Amino acid sequence: MAGALPDGDPVPLDGSLPHAAAAAAGKNGFAVYVHVPFCASRCGYCDFNTYTASELGGGAGRDEYADTVLRELKLAATVIDPEKVDTVFVGGGTPTLLSADDLGRILEGIDKTWGLRSDAEITTEANPESVTPDYLRTLRRNGFTRISLGMQSASPAVLRILDRTHTAGRAPQAALEARAAGFDHVNLDLIYGTPGETAEDFAGSLAAVIDAGVDHVSAYALIVEDGTRMAARMRRGELPFPSDDVAADRYLAAEQALTAGGLDWYEVSNWAAGDDARCRHNMLYWTGADWWGLGPGAHSHVGGVRWWNVKHPTAYAKKLADDHSPGHAREILTDADRRVEDIMLRVRLRDGIPLTLVDAAGAAQALGDGLLEAGAYAAGQLVLTLRGRLLADAVIRDVV
Repeated sequence: MAGALPDGDPVPLDGSLPHAAAAAAGKNGFAVYVHVPFCASRCGYCDFNTYTASELGGGAGRDEYADTVLRELKLAATVIDPEKVDTVFVGGGTPTLLSADDLGRILEGIDKTWGLRSDAEITTEANPESVTPDYLRTLRRNGFTRISLGMQSASPAVLRILDRTHTAGRAPQAALEARAAGFDHVNLDLIYGTPGETAEDFAGSLAAVIDAGVDHVSAYALIVEDGTRMAARMRRGELPFPSDDVAADRYLAAEQALTAGGLDWYEVSNWAAGDDARCRHNMLYWTGADWWGLGPGAHSHVGGVRWWNVKHPTAYAKKLADDHSPGHAREILTDADRRVEDIMLRVRLRDGIPLTLVDAAGAAQALGDGLLEAGAYAAGQLVLTLRGRLLADAVIRDVV
């Protein structure tokens, strides 16, 4: 499970924010994130804030979880009053271990509290083996418009190394079932660079997502986090550490295959079939909007104030039962903090960032190194080339 939460300033028991922050809530868009911390089993590479049934104490199980989240939502309503909710994203863990009706109740609670825009994007993550056609139809009836399925790979051998429990063909099949259930948008997640994965394995995964007809793909290089089972196996020499060169080759393969399949990059790790298929929730994160994170360990950001909830579901439930904010700590971002974070996120976008917001000398150097598109640069915008995407972190360091 995830490591210790960072320290920060205390969160008031009622969760209140400085007046200026509360008054600014939602001025640049407003999103709600709901964290569902349950998993049937733990994947070897995962360090998210998730728990299996054996790791949970009383009062923190799945059956009562929706009611606990609704209690935090009731508290949140006393703190801010954004105009409307643009997007909702339910992540985990495995949100679809909750019943589709419980997820629907949470969504209904958000609508009653702050109001959903008529065109709001409503996403849930799901593991492929955790959904059925009936479940997907119920989700759709309850207002969900988008689903993100954790495929990771089409190779049985790679799935075994990742400790994934679904079969190789289940994720594309679940994507087809989601389309049949009426979902407007379907995403498949891939992980590349897993020890033992071959170029042919990854090519097969790319072909599978394209054949599934999804309109969005997220592809991430494997990152081995301290404290995970995979990290321990690597330290023992059972698995090799990931290779940066292999990861770069896989990224180039993804760009080629996904572009040929009708999907264009819009963020370094994300491809979509047109602007309307972009994940609007993530776009709000990346462009400086506000959001409230519901659930244990969830992070929020409103008006330059960022806070994070206590991590364990039992502690989270107890604080709310006592009518206290579940916030563990918070920080107030300075203008300099917000500028740096804005650059870090927006440089990764296909839309780029105005050159006036970044370091001129660093941008000129990146252009000379072939990391920025010359045409966009001439028009006053910083946009990464394909090579620049491979070296995005270095570009960000230069232009900050």
